[in-house]
Amino acid sequence: MAKAIHMMIRVLEEARSVAFYDTAFGLKIADRFVFEGFTLVYLSNPEIGFEVELTINHDRTEPYALGDGYGHVAFAVADLDAEHARFTAAGLNPNPVKEFHREGALLAKFFFVQDPDGYKIEVLQKHGRYR
Repeated sequence: MAKAIHMMIRVLEEARSVAFYDTAFGLKIADRFVFEGFTLVYLSNPEIGFEVELTINHDRTEPYALGDGYGHVAFAVADLDAEHARFTAAGLNPNPVKEFHREGALLAKFFFVQDPDGYKIEVLQKHGRYR
């Protein structure tokens, strides 16, 4: 059976992105590999076996065009309202909390935030299928 192990995004400034993912999700540098022309930084925390891989191309000076194909990555949290307040206090500018209901029942409670490079991230309340 296949297991998802990481997602990769290209970022412009390593320190800015590492700081964002640490502040937002407690992701710390697990590994960092410098190559000629680019650096790979793997971020994780003890609660997940899934990593965020940041690719920093050394000669890149312009922001990446995200295109219209990328959607988002999602993180589940135990207390969405507390996390929203924490994100707000940290200056991460989360969007308002929203709820989706289906047939009268709560399907999802969530908010979105964008990282420094504009990648969308969904933060979901642990509930139902979102664990």
